[in-house]
Amino acid sequence: MRQAIQCIGFCALMVAAFALPAHADTLPAGFVRLADIDPSIRQDIRYAGSDNFLHRKVNGYEAPACILTEQAAKALSGVQKAIAANGLTLVVFDCYRPARAVTDMGQWSREGGPPDPQWYPRVKRGDLIANGYVGELSSHSRGSTVDVAIARADSRSAPKPACGAVDADTLDFGTGFDCFDPISETAHRGLASEAAVNRKMLLDAMRNGGFKNYAREWWHFTQANEPFAKQRFDFPVTAR
Repeated sequence: MRQAIQCIGFCALMVAAFALPAHADTLPAGFVRLADIDPSIRQDIRYAGSDNFLHRKVNGYEAPACILTEQAAKALSGVQKAIAANGLTLVVFDCYRPARAVTDMGQWSREGGPPDPQWYPRVKRGDLIANGYVGELSSHSRGSTVDVAIARADSRSAPKPACGAVDADTLDFGTGFDCFDPISETAHRGLASEAAVNRKMLLDAMRNGGFKNYAREWWHFTQANEPFAKQRFDFPVTAR
């Protein structure tokens, strides 16, 4: 009887030990989930679903979660606190992007096809790489780049731009996220005054928080002193 009890106890411990990896967090050292740092920042992670320019889930996105380096996540939280005083909130569309997702986007682009009136209305699918809209490499894979906009904290109303993510809950930025068109350039001339003001507000807030903008995309920012500037990662995006 005593041996049976000891066996039961030992077996239970072994089962628990083998079960742990399924529940353990597998993020590399230096990475965190944004929700653990600042759950007040809204997340609208487009590549984990089908509402994006590929019209399908992107390889490597197993959950709609924002993962960043801890340094970038804390800096982004600082931006959130600064704009919250004006009744505003950040909305993130993409954060860390696995290298396999970048490869997936590149392969999809090279398959070719006509323009897409919602996402790339003036360029053919096969020309997205040559025109700089889809990259062979991405700063997102280093973990300190974020695609982000601003929304009103107390309102869910949103503009309906003709290009990009048309159903995002944001202020008016002249286009939606991932509009592959010259009008998405941060300093594009000819924007309506409200969109121009909102782009400048986002640019100023992110710069003050230590991020630099990619001039061809008003939503794209990388932390200036990112910790993994010469390293790319390929672990999947997971919720836990």
